[in-house]
Amino acid sequence: MSDFLKHECGIALIRLLKPLDYYVEKYGTVTYALNKLYLLMEKQRNRGQDGAGIAVIKLDPYPGSHFINRIRSIKHQPITDIFDQVYATFPKDRKKLENPQAEADWYKRNSPYTAELLLGHLRYGTYGKNSDSFCHPFIRENNWMTRNLAIAGNFNMTNVDEQFETLITLGQHPLERSDTITVMEKIGHFLDEQVQRIFEKYKDLGYSNQEITAFIANELSVQKILSHAAKDFDGGYVIAGMFGHGDAFVLRDPNGIRPAYYYYDDEIVVVASERPAIQTTFNVPFEKLHEVKPGHALVIKKDGRVKHDLILEPGEKKACSFERIYFSRGTDKEIYAERKKLGELLSPAILKAIDYDFDNTVFSFIPNTAEVAFYGLMEGMENYLKDYKAKKLLAEKNISSEELNRLFALRPRIEKIAVKDVNARTFITEDSVRDEMVRHAYDITYGSIKATDTLVVVDDSIVRGTTLQQSILSILDRLNPKKIIIVSSAPQIRYPDCYGIDMSRMYDFIAFRALIELLKERNWTNKLDEVYTLCKEDAQKPAPLVKNHVKTLYNLFTADELSAKISEIVRPAHIFADVEIIFQPIENLHIACPANLGDWYFTGNYPTPGGNKVANKAFTNYMEAKTERAY
Repeated sequence: MSDFLKHECGIALIRLLKPLDYYVEKYGTVTYALNKLYLLMEKQRNRGQDGAGIAVIKLDPYPGSHFINRIRSIKHQPITDIFDQVYATFPKDRKKLENPQAEADWYKRNSPYTAELLLGHLRYGTYGKNSDSFCHPFIRENNWMTRNLAIAGNFNMTNVDEQFETLITLGQHPLERSDTITVMEKIGHFLDEQVQRIFEKYKDLGYSNQEITAFIANELSVQKILSHAAKDFDGGYVIAGMFGHGDAFVLRDPNGIRPAYYYYDDEIVVVASERPAIQTTFNVPFEKLHEVKPGHALVIKKDGRVKHDLILEPGEKKACSFERIYFSRGTDKEIYAERKKLGELLSPAILKAIDYDFDNTVFSFIPNTAEVAFYGLMEGMENYLKDYKAKKLLAEKNISSEELNRLFALRPRIEKIAVKDVNARTFITEDSVRDEMVRHAYDITYGSIKATDTLVVVDDSIVRGTTLQQSILSILDRLNPKKIIIVSSAPQIRYPDCYGIDMSRMYDFIAFRALIELLKERNWTNKLDEVYTLCKEDAQKPAPLVKNHVKTLYNLFTADELSAKISEIVRPAHIFADVEIIFQPIENLHIACPANLGDWYFTGNYPTPGGNKVANKAFTNYMEAKTERAY
């Protein structure tokens, strides 16, 4: 992706189902779970790197000892920093006990991070400052073990203000309006209610407080707590939680917007945002991993029972397609095939754009995340050439040897045009500085292009277009091609995302800027005021009654008209090559990614009512020259 785009959070949850001494005896270490958690988090670093955190819970802890421990970091390498601190708590020179149970017991008493239940989180912040206090897991503490709650998630809620008001009506005094705090306090409220109800039930029967704690742990219904807490959540979410006594859950939104996968056997339960992370870390086959179903929660009781409970009635599944295009690791079996298909489906449009001229066309890709789509495109080109050659041979019975040699030699010209030399994007976020850095972030392969060549470069998606305009196209123009075609394996990004990716300002999108230019050219700017008025009117309505009025503006133009205008906007005035931008049609996206039909950033078809409000708010902010986020 040539544009800087904030990623998504990632989660990793582990629950050991055997006593700790089992892992000491079988795997030779008391840090088995910590080692696996570290790997799960490292394998998901592509999802977010500006912060990380872990929390652990000890089951049946010794009285007087801490049973919840947490550590968070925003260092440059936060995962490494966290686990350096964690492993530093383990004595280096201590002599190992021969008895596995005694060894496990010693560490459980003396090591803060030796535990049976572990939760890790990778943060890519969309709310708050880059401080470790904003990193998950968040903890809601109480002296009653069963009332303690730790949560971490990959989510954004569109109705935080409404959730905040609900907490007030429930009698709480929430300290923040962030979605993380409101979600935690909402779950915590219904946890408290249920704990109190079970307590009073057994108190009336004459049991002691200590005895009642065990009854609460056994009878607590995680399903009921989540059903009450989440009934008016509006957003895309995967929320992982742990209760102080040892119950745990991972809740997924009813439309399956955010991803969550799990695996369990008789030793362990593991949940993560990405399937390959689990496959690699635990060496398990693809077929043994499962998705947490939309509207369901994977619930792990303290006694080791694993349930897949219905929490909210599932809606139409709208799993995020950006997961497949860009965010998730391409080593996933299905994602790899889908990314190749995205490239292959672009073949007809590119063949037309190069006028089927393979002799004077060079194919490449930038950045590395577009490599798999590039492979798919090359397969599409090879398939076309096979058909072309077969038809030629069948049509011309007396073909000359020269023509035969030319035909057999015909193939796509593939070159490694740009090589990334500086990882500027990981530490530069200020636009003006980052663009200057990107100009020097790539080395180009001089001598690989002729003056008569068209250079076709595959990108995974184009969001703002500013990096193309200010950096990439200038770099590619140094090769002196006749024409540069930038091919996006994703459709035009037209609308904000409010479910996990921090794309919230309308004018950031090159497609929207192209829309504005087209409206000006047609003298239709009055339509902006018309839509603005409708958006302001709908701002006072309940979310289910709100329509996405911005769609009416995009409907005035075809996708090709917008692409042509985008091509004009991003072409720097000082370069010599012609520039054309080709985007993936939305129909092709659905063909390539049939199980991930979430396409609201491309189409404006939001899966929850709050999405339309966010789109209208983002447009209103643009009209009022406000730079604040729309949610």
